[in-house]
Amino acid sequence: MSVVTPTGPRTTITAALTDLLFTPGLDLDTAIERHFTPDYRQRTDGTWADLAGFTEHIRHLRAVVASGRIEVHDELAVGDRSADRHVVEVVKTDGARVRMEVYLFAEHGPCGRFRRIEETTLLLDGDEADRDLGSAR
Repeated sequence: MSVVTPTGPRTTITAALTDLLFTPGLDLDTAIERHFTPDYRQRTDGTWADLAGFTEHIRHLRAVVASGRIEVHDELAVGDRSADRHVVEVVKTDGARVRMEVYLFAEHGPCGRFRRIEETTLLLDGDEADRDLGSAR
């Protein structure tokens, strides 16, 4: 396997989630374009989505998430690939709190934006109904 290094600055999951969910007023299309390639694909807990499906997912989350934060615990990057383990904590618009641990593997395009993410989520705290928050639409 050859190692390809992105020519642009590599985006991070912290930067992407901050723009997508925790920066009120930032246009969704602007946030998506900043961090994801047009051919982006994501698999969360076994379910694939293309860029349109992912955008629909984020639009849904923007309607139910009031605030939150992300904490990266482990991270590794080599060439155009990266992996991390992070915890996302959100406060929903109804006041409920959710904590999820995420194991993420990513491929970045030459521009440094995410081209593909495959992730598995684990509900740490929250209502059982929030278990699919990582892929809800």
